[in-house]
Amino acid sequence: MPIQRVRSKWAKTDVLLADPLLKEYVPKTRIFKRATVEQMLQQYEMIYVKPIYGTFGNGVIRIEKNSGAARPYFFQSGEHKYSFATFDAMYLKLLQIKKKKAYLCQQGIHLLEYSGRRYDLRVMVQKNPRLHWEATGMIGRLGHPRKIITNYHAGGTPMPVTKLLKDSLSPQHTESYQSKLRDLGVNIAKTMEVKFPRIKEIGIDVAVDRNLKPWILEVNTLPDPFLFKKLPDRTIFRRIYSYAIAYGRFRKRKR
Repeated sequence: MPIQRVRSKWAKTDVLLADPLLKEYVPKTRIFKRATVEQMLQQYEMIYVKPIYGTFGNGVIRIEKNSGAARPYFFQSGEHKYSFATFDAMYLKLLQIKKKKAYLCQQGIHLLEYSGRRYDLRVMVQKNPRLHWEATGMIGRLGHPRKIITNYHAGGTPMPVTKLLKDSLSPQHTESYQSKLRDLGVNIAKTMEVKFPRIKEIGIDVAVDRNLKPWILEVNTLPDPFLFKKLPDRTIFRRIYSYAIAYGRFRKRKR
């Protein structure tokens, strides 16, 4: 039976929001429409709009509102930046820039930074050969200095989590923090499996805010395992890859 891939960001978010524990880690997320953009900007001052169906961060736009500025409305798409004096002007341009597909709006999280660049974390969770969920790897993604997303395919830099967190946490607290994220990842996988019983692996994009609270940005049901080859510790990738062979995502290479 093939591994299940869930493409809809909204369907996956809906599962998380239905769980009373996990929903505390999900940024406010709503279907894109004019009134929603205006209301969420008023409340959060920064939001992201994302295609409901999309990969590699393609089509993601960050919108900000700074009430004290002469041109208080701003958004960035890729490396292109736009500023506006009114919401109406901003929204009109936004409709021209965004892809002609369904979008959602998500509360913006002010990410921790490393060397002046924003970063988030990817937590890999897989079915192990005993068919139990296991958090098998964690990696940091340091965003391109001119872009709003951290994705490797958009110029992000993969880095060890310990290196990125060293300015925010002691080594001891870093380990306990990673343990918390591993437990969170397994809980997410178990919850997702109830709705999507044929999933075998998930990659969770986690934002860490300035208060060190983790936020679930997205759950990927067919994540890229080769990102973990970029880590100095190659045993992490070897375990991830061997598990993926065991549940049938990849064929075992012939010697």
